[in-house]
Amino acid sequence: MKSRLTSWSAIVFLGLFGVTSCEKSSALSKGEDSQVRSVGKFEVTACLIEIPEGAIFERELYDYATILKYEVIAVHRGTLAKGSIIYVAQYNPWKMRAEAADNRAKNIGGNLRRFRAGHLERMALEVPVDEYFMGGLVDKYFGKRSGPVYWAVWTNAAD
Repeated sequence: MKSRLTSWSAIVFLGLFGVTSCEKSSALSKGEDSQVRSVGKFEVTACLIEIPEGAIFERELYDYATILKYEVIAVHRGTLAKGSIIYVAQYNPWKMRAEAADNRAKNIGGNLRRFRAGHLERMALEVPVDEYFMGGLVDKYFGKRSGPVYWAVWTNAAD
């Protein structure tokens, strides 16, 4: 009986893990719109790997960008490797992308309502971040990452 219960628990766990991990094949065309296809030098569908603790916080009088870690699932424009890990600065990440733009970051947007680890996002990106944003950066990966930090111009939900 105990063996059957353990097997059943393992099946349930694997099923739940499958539901929360990124779906890599069926969502590649999701999140496509005229903006994400035309702005930025790069366009990717990527899985948000994690949101570090304390990386996203709401402060009405403080505008900042936080750096999030993604795995590239598909490259639609530009030269990035599928499967690579990239770091992307998202401006005022506690706001819906459609409401994130302001005087400091005018040309950003998208339909993503909130960031969730394990979900797919279709993004238009620029690089390097310091050519597009010169404000506060929350970088929980400082000293742990290599490569450039991309600036998210447009971010749509892709799952």
